[in-house]
Amino acid sequence: MSIVKKISILFFISFILMSIIGFWIDSINSQRIETLIKDKYLKISNELFENIDNTNLVNKIIAQYKLRPLEKLKDKKKDILYYKSHTFGFISIFQEDFEDEFILHIKYLDDEYILKTQDEENLNEKFRLNLLIFLDICVLALIFIYILKLLSPLKKITKEIESFSKGDLATRVHIDSNDEIGLLAKTFNQMATNLEELIKTREELLRDIGHELRTPIAKGKFAIEKINDFSQKELLKKIFSDLEILTNELIELEKLNSSKLDITSFSAETLILESLGKLYINDESKIKLEIKDDFKIEADLNYLAVALKNLIDNALKYTNSFPIIIEAKDSQISIINSGEKLSKDLEYYLKPFTQELVQRDGFGLGLSIVRKILKRHFLELEYDYKNKKNIFKINF
Repeated sequence: MSIVKKISILFFISFILMSIIGFWIDSINSQRIETLIKDKYLKISNELFENIDNTNLVNKIIAQYKLRPLEKLKDKKKDILYYKSHTFGFISIFQEDFEDEFILHIKYLDDEYILKTQDEENLNEKFRLNLLIFLDICVLALIFIYILKLLSPLKKITKEIESFSKGDLATRVHIDSNDEIGLLAKTFNQMATNLEELIKTREELLRDIGHELRTPIAKGKFAIEKINDFSQKELLKKIFSDLEILTNELIELEKLNSSKLDITSFSAETLILESLGKLYINDESKIKLEIKDDFKIEADLNYLAVALKNLIDNALKYTNSFPIIIEAKDSQISIINSGEKLSKDLEYYLKPFTQELVQRDGFGLGLSIVRKILKRHFLELEYDYKNKKNIFKINF
């Protein structure tokens, strides 16, 4: 789970808890304030009702509690807090919507008083408390947005690092910041520059070595033709041929470390035919194709064909009987040949210059190249032995 998702989850949990606590506090305060106010004005209302025939005393009570007489009630929605009917009259206490004052409505026979209270301090305190809770939630949301803004460059850095890991050596992170994220971007850029220079130096060195090796090999091959001794001639041909193969494989192996993959979409059948096209097969009956599932693949066709070609080449070299089978089924390509089971684990043969002791043909670089290519594609080579058959397969 990404950092942004974790922070988002924490924010929403905090937001929900803050909202629940705010609602709970508001509910408790509302009940408490309504009870206090109702008790206070119920006492005043009863006092007025009991002395309603004494105008002087009623006016004194109104002045004492700073009540304001009203001529009539407004046509507003009312929240009735208290109502009690008496003989020849009633007492009613209510609050109009969106108002902080309360209305006392007292009637007895022909005497009627409609009185409005002052703004209640308790209500103001409740409003301030609710305002503080609302501000807390707003500050929490602003902190969340600010943290997301601080972390947003990490997505960019991650994307550029992934691009660099896939072979785009020119990738750099452009972030102008003086904090730790900016320092991370600058450090990555410096590392990328150093690696790019190192890799380019190695590539130039390999090209020079390859060129220098191929020249004496070509001269040696030309000189061999002047030798009359057939046995010596064939031996030298084999030696120079091996040197050429080894040089090409070493250069190809090293190029895989820095080359950028050209990802395209193609079918399993296309991959198999491309790999067969890289082999020199004089007898097509040695290979049997079984395309049971022509599934789609997204990869570098050229490099993946090289990997499959190496597997097919090994199967042809070390089989006890023909044909070998190339099978495409269930998003897998399998290379199957008859022979003895490998004497060691597959991991042993995936290292450079390793092979079965009895099999000296080659230099043990074929499977190492296969491993590097599959690793660049986040794939793995699997090995199984069933019914006296070696099965190498790539699972897509």
